[in-house]
Amino acid sequence: MRSGTIAVILVASTLWLGAGCRKNHVDTGAFKSALNNYLGAQQQCLFSATIKFPQQADTANDQQTGQFDALTDQGMLTRKAAEKKRFLIGSKQVNDYDLSDKGRSSWTVDSSQPGYGNFCYGHAEVTAVDGYTPADPDAAQYTVTYHYQTKSLPDWASNAEMKTAFPRMNAQAAAPQAGTATLVKSSNGWLVQNAQPPANGPSSPAQ
Repeated sequence: MRSGTIAVILVASTLWLGAGCRKNHVDTGAFKSALNNYLGAQQQCLFSATIKFPQQADTANDQQTGQFDALTDQGMLTRKAAEKKRFLIGSKQVNDYDLSDKGRSSWTVDSSQPGYGNFCYGHAEVTAVDGYTPADPDAAQYTVTYHYQTKSLPDWASNAEMKTAFPRMNAQAAAPQAGTATLVKSSNGWLVQNAQPPANGPSSPAQ
């Protein structure tokens, strides 16, 4: 009788432990898939906010013209020297930049702002899920840390001048970058929220 009781207890304990393990099991592959679905829907672009062409820049301001000149050298923009009149103090040299035919073919239009858009160079992919922390007792929400990378830059974005002019793009393509996100369980799988950095992180556009 005693041995039978012990056997029942052992079987019950095994079933309880097994159920607990299954409940707490985390499928990092599902996390990676959810993150890739999120990143795949977000284009990585040169500028953090959409910009409008034509645009004028002061030739004396290297920071202001550097990015536009790099795009011009890749055939994405046209550049024309001009002179801007200034009240009482003469004039200054400027460059007028506009989209070229080649640039228009790679220009992503901002449908919410006529005339605005961006140059986008690809989508990021998750290279590794590094860790996860449950954010609630029911394990229906996790804070996930991961690394991602943007691969296979288009030809116009791949040369040294462009990588210097747009260091964030270069960093994303050169090596995996760290990211965090909140993943929330839903009836359709894991939903990505509060991704940091955002899909199209900061990059100072020439203004």
